[in-house]
Amino acid sequence: MTYTRAIGVVCGAIIDRIVRWLALSKIHPNVLTFIGLLINIYAAWLLSRGGFRWAAVVVIAAGLFDMVDGRVARATSQVTRFGGFFDSVVDRYSDLALYVGLLVYYASINRFFYIVLTAVVMTGSVMVSYTRARAENTIPKCKVGFLERPERIVLIIIGALFDRMAAALWVIAVLSNLTVIHRMIYTWREATLLEDAQLRAVPDTTNAAQTLRLPRPDSSGRRNPRPH
Repeated sequence: MTYTRAIGVVCGAIIDRIVRWLALSKIHPNVLTFIGLLINIYAAWLLSRGGFRWAAVVVIAAGLFDMVDGRVARATSQVTRFGGFFDSVVDRYSDLALYVGLLVYYASINRFFYIVLTAVVMTGSVMVSYTRARAENTIPKCKVGFLERPERIVLIIIGALFDRMAAALWVIAVLSNLTVIHRMIYTWREATLLEDAQLRAVPDTTNAAQTLRLPRPDSSGRRNPRPH
């Protein structure tokens, strides 16, 4: 536990130095985000050529930009709504670029089954993000599920470094789609609870409306007829 904490402290100190240097350089956070995309595209090219280990190193370098762009934005007071949106969109392109690289590689060696597997992985990865974005238009938060983007990237790196990409793709294909199902069930439950709470909060105006429609009694005690 002590060694793990020490590694975390050292890595955190290095990242803090990088963030300070980038903040002093006055580079815009969105530029850092875009550079990360370009690096991932290069990693995708390496994957398409079968250079898995070098691709893993490049993906790690791209991950560094992914970690620091938000911190630089906060350090330089450049946090904006568009910045968050831009970062999310670029992340999707970065992920898809890596999978396209794998598709090209498996097509070049005529491995049809792994082309289909990579396509399933692409679909699951996109749907994990989509279900959260769509769910949070209906309920406040939807962060359930295990396999989000950081976990997927780590699996890609491990698969590329240790030449176990097929196993990594299987794990991503299964867990990403399970995450989608989990989020769908969670959203259904939370939306149902919200709808029930809203129905309970609506006052019963039926009796009041009926009372307002009743004619008033005249002096003899009889009710006045309704006006025509």
